[in-house]
This record gives sequence, C-alpha cells and structure tokens, in this order.
Amino acid sequence: MSTVACWRERVLSAASAHSPLRIVGAGTKDFYGQVIAGEAFDTREHRGIVDYDPTELVVTARCGTPLSEIESALAAEQQILAFEPPHFGDGATLGGCIAAGLSGPRRPYAGAVRDVVLGVRLLDGKGDELGFGGRVMKNVAGFDVSRVLAGSLGTLGIILDASLKCLPQPRSERTVCLDVTLDQALARFAEWSPLPLVVSGTCWHRDRMSVRLSGATSAIAAAERRIGGDVLPDAEAFWSSVREQRHAFFAEGDGALWRASVRATAPQPLVAAPTLIEWSGALRWFRVDSIAQGHAIREWATVHGGHATLFRGEDKSAGVFTALPGALMTVHRRLKAAFDPAGILNPGRMYAEW
Repeated sequence: MSTVACWRERVLSAASAHSPLRIVGAGTKDFYGQVIAGEAFDTREHRGIVDYDPTELVVTARCGTPLSEIESALAAEQQILAFEPPHFGDGATLGGCIAAGLSGPRRPYAGAVRDVVLGVRLLDGKGDELGFGGRVMKNVAGFDVSRVLAGSLGTLGIILDASLKCLPQPRSERTVCLDVTLDQALARFAEWSPLPLVVSGTCWHRDRMSVRLSGATSAIAAAERRIGGDVLPDAEAFWSSVREQRHAFFAEGDGALWRASVRATAPQPLVAAPTLIEWSGALRWFRVDSIAQGHAIREWATVHGGHATLFRGEDKSAGVFTALPGALMTVHRRLKAAFDPAGILNPGRMYAEW
C-alpha cells in the first residue's frame, strides 16, 4: 500500500473516532501557533523532488522533502526560492514551510510564500485527495485554494506535494550599513520606496541599518551611490542570522517575541521594548516583558493597518493571532468545515474555535 493510501486510512480512522491528529514534519516550527494537540502525524516519509524544470522556473516536491534538498537542487541551476524561507532548525520540510507561511528578508521585494505556490495536492480531513492549481502562474479561476493553504498551519489538510515558482539567483549582491536612529531609518525607507533601487533586504537594530542590494553590478553601484554607507564584509552570514533568528536581537532577554506587520510608514508604538525592523519598515519585531505590552502592540498594529502575532512565548493567553472580524471568521469556519468536518486536523492550532 502506498504512503498516501496508508495516510488516507489513518485519516478516515481518526475522523471516525474524532481523534485529533497533529501534522508535523521536522517540528522546527512547533513553537509557532496556539496549542499543539493530537497524535503526531509525521509527514517526512513522503519526500523527494517530483519534477524540476529549470527552464520553466518551477519545482514540484513532496511535503516531507527537506527544504535544504530543494534549495541545493535550485542552487545547482543558479536559482532560488525567492521568498527566502526560514528553516528554524535542521530538516525543515516543504510542507511545514507552506503550512507556516513564513518568509524571510526578501519577501517584500520578491513575494511571499503564497505568491509562489502554483499548485498543491492535498489530503483533507475526509480522506479525499484533492488537487488545486497547477504548474503555471495563470492556472486558477475563482477561489485560489493553493494560496489559502499557505499559513493555514495544517488545519485544512495534509499537503501531499506542491509546485513552487523559482527565480534566478541575483547576478550580484552587496550589503551596505549605515548608523542611523530608528526614526531616521523609517524616513530613509520612505524616501527610497518610490525609487528604482535594487533593494532585496533591510534590517535595523540598535541604530545600525543594513541594506542588501541585488541585481546587475551597475544597478548595485548606482544604488550604493544613492544610499551610501559602509560595505558589510560577511553579508551572507548576517542575512542568514536574521532569517533564522540567530541574530543577537532574538537572544536578548527572556521576554516574548512579537511580530507586527504594519504599514511601512507607521510610527513606532509607545512601548519600551527592544526592536528589530525588517521589510523597509513593514515588519517590526519586539521583545516584551508582559502580556499588557503585547496587547498594546496588537492595538497599535491594528490602528496602522496591520496585525501583530505572538511569535514565540510560553504564555499564549493573549492569543497568538489577531482575532478575525466576524465575517472573515465565518469564512474561515466554513473553510474548516468543508475541508475537515470532524475537526481532527491540528485542532486549535490557529484559533481555539476550530
């Protein structure tokens, strides 16, 4: 019996017994989301690159395939996953990458996970094998389920395999650093935003701003003249530390780590908390010491057109994700009921209601 057939039997048995299943790959993102409940459903045996055509810039792989394996295959053809997915540990899998929906420093300049998911094959909570999308960009008419799965944390089904769009590696890269205050950094980001600069990553922490430039040598030189600053010698290691949260900021103190996605021009909240800023101001990280500070950051994010997530923290009583408005929560409930009527797949992982 094939792996998928065995999985189908297990899902049907769990649904019949109303026994929850905890879908997990390498477990590198188990910290993310609400409670983890249910019997572990390990996806790593279903692995391997199914198809990769560098000329089409598309790779298709099974859910248990290590991200490192996919990235190595792309690197051999001088291509990359443009959204720069964080691994957060050894063995991170493609299925976990899509389910978590997390992107790295290149995200605002090259797209998010959901922007590059072209198609998926899914095993839902009824044991049905479903296919959505395909292997080209314009492959969907109506509701794009493939992209809905990005960030769904396994609550809608078990991703069996997925097709992702790749991009060529940048011809050249260079990172420059400037000493600027937080307000000065936000002003610079706003100033550069409308300009044709080849920015592919930004990071501000403790009055030090780093800007990665990617593209043709001439374009990088022009951007460097406009931005100024000193060249960062070991830039690859630096951006890896930001993406994988090995940067010194993420080790500061014992407080909870909050992640806020807001308008890039939003002023800082009136919360005294260590801060790291990415995505030209659109992504702010905070180290907070209390739930009250977390609530304040969440309220500030809402005011400024975004949302705040309790990314890492032992006390999740504040709720990991910002509560959805009534109509949007209704849509999510209906999706959950359609894909997982017995409610057995990662129950409560996103919201306690489902």
